[in-house]
Parts: sequence; C-alpha cells; structure tokens
Amino acid sequence: MAEEGTAAAQEEQAQQQFVTQRIYTKDISFESPIAPKVFRQEWKPAVNVDLNTKSSRVDEEGNHEVVLTLTITAKLEEQTAFLVEVQQAGIFFVSGIEGDSLRQLLATVAPTILFPYAREAIDSLVVKGGFPALMIAPVNFDALFRQAVAQQAVEAGDAVVPSEGATH
Repeated sequence: MAEEGTAAAQEEQAQQQFVTQRIYTKDISFESPIAPKVFRQEWKPAVNVDLNTKSSRVDEEGNHEVVLTLTITAKLEEQTAFLVEVQQAGIFFVSGIEGDSLRQLLATVAPTILFPYAREAIDSLVVKGGFPALMIAPVNFDALFRQAVAQQAVEAGDAVVPSEGATH
C-alpha cells in the first residue's frame, strides 16, 4: 500500500513543471541629473533600493510573465546623483501547480532566477555612468513573500493576536 502512495506522489510530482522559457530586459533607464557636478563632490551617497515583482498569465498553455523591477536612487545630501531602474522579466512555463502554490512560485522562485540578471544590469549601468560599482546585496524572496502574506493577514484581520493580560 505504501508503494501505491509513493507511485501516486511520484506521478503527481512528474506532472508538476516549472521551466524558464526566456529571460529578457523589459525596460531600463539611467539618469544622472546633476552630472558633471556630481563628480566633483565627495562620494558618500545615501542609496535607496526599491524592489517590486508582478506576474501575469501570458497564454492558456501555462506560460507566465514575471517582471522584477529594481529602482536604485543614490543621493548626495538632497540631490539625486543617479537614478537607475531595471525591469528584468522572464517567461516561465508552469504545469500542474495551481492556487497559492503557483502564486508563491511566481513570487519567490522566478524573481530569484531574475535577480542576478537585474543586479548585473544595474551594476553595468552605474559603472558606465561614471560611478563606482554598485553590488546590490542578495534578496531572500521567500522571506519577502512570507512577510507580505503575514501583512495581508493582519490587514484582513485574520491574524491571531494574543489579547492583553492573557496568561500562558
């Protein structure tokens, strides 16, 4: 009987697929609004990194587009030294995975695949713009996903919050 359960699990797993079809740059931009003045200042910028992901179904065959957007703003005091934005995208074929599992896969695994491409594009643009290399730290998309799900639960009132004065 255990063999039947194992065979069924193996068959279900064999039907589940997640395949990267294509990785591409969807949009890219670099601005240095105070150049060349910026190159005459001491380089101690405040760097802000904004990250966003979105996914959409491309067709009925199971292809999904995931777009990872990274926006980096470097400021010297109140002036923007540079602003760089990269939309790194990919088409991913998914089969046999639905619902919350699909949502999690597209919000964690796909951006994890796209991130090194976006990071390299940003670093290249920054260096070509005349600035020191900018290596963005790795991102834990699983942790970000769990945090977003927890936040949504709190906003929906689904989170269990212990009442004050309760004894444990």
